[in-house]
Amino acid sequence: MSAPSQRHPELAQYGQKPLTAAEVQQHPEYPHVHWALKPSKNDKIDIAVGRGGPFKLAYELHGHGPKKIVWIMGLGGFMKTWQRQTKDFGHTQADQYTCLVFDNRGMGLSDKPLLRYTTSEMARDVVELLDHVGWTERRSVHVVGISMGGMIAQELGLLIPERICSLNLISTAPRIVRTLPFTDNIRNRINLMWPKALDAQIAKVKEDCYSAEWLAKPDETEYEVQAFPTNGDRFAAGEISKRTSPGVFTRQGFLCQLYAAGFHHKSAAQIKALGDAVGRERILIFHGTEDQMINFVHGEMLLRELGGEEAGVTKFFKPDIGHVAPFEIRKEFNQFIADRVDKTGSMAKA
Repeated sequence: MSAPSQRHPELAQYGQKPLTAAEVQQHPEYPHVHWALKPSKNDKIDIAVGRGGPFKLAYELHGHGPKKIVWIMGLGGFMKTWQRQTKDFGHTQADQYTCLVFDNRGMGLSDKPLLRYTTSEMARDVVELLDHVGWTERRSVHVVGISMGGMIAQELGLLIPERICSLNLISTAPRIVRTLPFTDNIRNRINLMWPKALDAQIAKVKEDCYSAEWLAKPDETEYEVQAFPTNGDRFAAGEISKRTSPGVFTRQGFLCQLYAAGFHHKSAAQIKALGDAVGRERILIFHGTEDQMINFVHGEMLLRELGGEEAGVTKFFKPDIGHVAPFEIRKEFNQFIADRVDKTGSMAKA
């Protein structure tokens, strides 16, 4: 059984050791960890013709309401990772919202071509998807991008600013700056690519992405058969299911996405141009202070280069949470996004 991570020694105080990968897979809830949320439409479309393609991009639409939200996933994630938000917006409130979720190139049900991925090209994939589903009206699209998805969202804002009603940048960065000593930074990069046993893989993702307190709490998520012992065990179940499903999570696809995220670079001048184009009052910067995947300094940098709150940008810096707010503070996060959708939706479409 994996020991508590070095960054999470406090897990021991809760008296609950995490389940091993084998134990997670034997849990009665494991087959139900990804919910059977029926989309109103799902398909695969050809994208990137003349840009290294064509290749297939898989997507789903949930709900039929007038408020349109596209959810852009981060490195190594797939569209089912958004299932809490897909359910809460696209099913529970289906008459108010239409949710567009999709698998980025390199992951999930989308194709995984071996070529140089960039966040700008991945944003062009999103533009083609928005065109396909007909989300082309002025100030009609609410964009929520997390981590690498937030980097893609920045590029999207520069490509089609006139379509964007709100731009919500979650746990992301304009560019990655080194916040660790050189040797630690190199070690972390190697660890991302070095093959590990499944238990070690899951432990590393937990350490980078979630707070120890949240991981150790009893499972807070609705269940079909039986709750997992902890939030951390439920996360592990979803991650194990993804990584062991044939063709869904591949080393090639992950490394191609890692290249795109690692080399994302928007200068201060480009971030200023993003604010000018989209409108700062339409932009949210969200970051958890305990984020170890994309350190909190990156959220501060993004806010500063957009001009700060005094320029109209909305800031939500949340103490004591990690990289994945949609999991850790689901209700609060969802309410904040809903409020942003309503506030920006009432603005003039100039």
